Amino acid sequence: MKHILDALEERRANARLGGGQARIDTQHKRGKLTARERIDLFLDHGSFEEYDMFVQHRAVDFGMDKGEKIPGDGVVTGWGTVNGRVVYVYAKDFTVFGGSLSETHAQKIMKIQDMALRNKAPIIGLFDAGGARIQEGVAALGGYAEVFQRNVLASGVIPQISVIMGPCAGGDVYSPAMTDFIFMVRDTSYMFVTGPDVVKTVTNETVTAEELGGAKVHTTKSSIADGAYDNDVEALLQMRRLIDFLPSSNRDELPEWPSFDDPAREEISLDTLIPDNPNKPYDIRELILKVADEGDFFEIQEAHARNIVTGFARVEGRTTGIVANQPMVLAGVLDSDASRKAARFVRFCDAFNIPIVTFVDVPGFLPGTAQEYGGLIKHGAKLLFAYAEATVPKVTLITRKAFGGAYDVMASKHLRGDVNYAWPTAQIAVMGAKGAVEIIFRADIKDPGKIAERTKEYEERFLSPFVAAERGYIDDVIMPHATRRRIARALAMLRHKELENPWKKHDNIPL
Repeated sequence: MKHILDALEERRANARLGGGQARIDTQHKRGKLTARERIDLFLDHGSFEEYDMFVQHRAVDFGMDKGEKIPGDGVVTGWGTVNGRVVYVYAKDFTVFGGSLSETHAQKIMKIQDMALRNKAPIIGLFDAGGARIQEGVAALGGYAEVFQRNVLASGVIPQISVIMGPCAGGDVYSPAMTDFIFMVRDTSYMFVTGPDVVKTVTNETVTAEELGGAKVHTTKSSIADGAYDNDVEALLQMRRLIDFLPSSNRDELPEWPSFDDPAREEISLDTLIPDNPNKPYDIRELILKVADEGDFFEIQEAHARNIVTGFARVEGRTTGIVANQPMVLAGVLDSDASRKAARFVRFCDAFNIPIVTFVDVPGFLPGTAQEYGGLIKHGAKLLFAYAEATVPKVTLITRKAFGGAYDVMASKHLRGDVNYAWPTAQIAVMGAKGAVEIIFRADIKDPGKIAERTKEYEERFLSPFVAAERGYIDDVIMPHATRRRIARALAMLRHKELENPWKKHDNIPL
């Protein structure tokens, strides 16, 4: 019996080495951890249960049947726990055939996807691979499509997170693209459909892998990635933090963590957050951090469309989605990028029953030919659609400007906002006073005295929260220092909210 057990341990040790010590050393020299090192760091210590450790490829073409066969076939799969909660994980192993996807490699991923969906737990993919295994041809392509199909079926049912920790090219990019969140590692990871060599051949452009699909490109320009970190260790520790904010599935309760932050805490400094000059910016993050438990806020897409802020916080220990206009960037105006960014976040929160708190300071939609030609109408409609279809608790606070159609879009009472508050500094109107007066009193436009008088009259009548409050569009005008308490009480009151949309196969959001 002992020799059988020894043989098993030897096989396991051989499988754990992946492509061998030399390739592991090369991986480390590139500043990257191996697949198993990443999993061990991400999961609770000793919790990982690996599956299909001994799987090998079955390819016979191009001498593959006579070549090297390495146990695991380039991907490590299994499950474990993050702070005691079950998660499923697969990690591409770059030391084995460059992490390329074969038929059996895909089957390992498919098995873990099916288990995650059946058992209603999050799935995390760690990507570090060179695409499809060319020697397997259509078998590899079929494997990709099987993985993609499962991504779609799991969407909105369980959280799916992709972490790009090395190359991710060709068919490999589409699975992450269909997951809920994508994060990258600076300088060592990149994503693109076709690499620099193909780009050079087809378009005659000379570009590096970093310039084509590095973390900076995808976090600032393309919005493909939701965030980037300096190294593997930081990325994986931040993923543990993100998992703590997310429910295990769309039918699971929100995670609730102990909080020692008084929900009735008052923040006197918020009484002076809004500058006297309505055109002077302030940082909306200050409000978010002072409302959140212990000032803990996990921001999503921080580097992209910075005129709107999205992310997760906790109030009384329970996860809350935050959407906030950012006056520090473009005066908080809504443009195409901001609308898309916020719409996707709102839809994620709604899919997983995460209440949404919206902080509004928006002067309108960004004007100009670039925005109109770029489809601002449809992109703005995405955010409108997302808020309107959402059935989760929606609490909205207008801090300053709420002008024009942007007032409607930002979780207004008219889009089934549950509790809508305003600070006394709120200005709710079709547009700013100057523009409105110049349209209404066009005949007086050459008389500066009359225009000034009319502007003051307009400001006193319309640039306040009380016109909306008189109509019930604002439930209460609150003191800024009481914001945390009022939001906490509203969320507690709405905890058991029930609201259903009319039956449909699915909606037709203006993509």
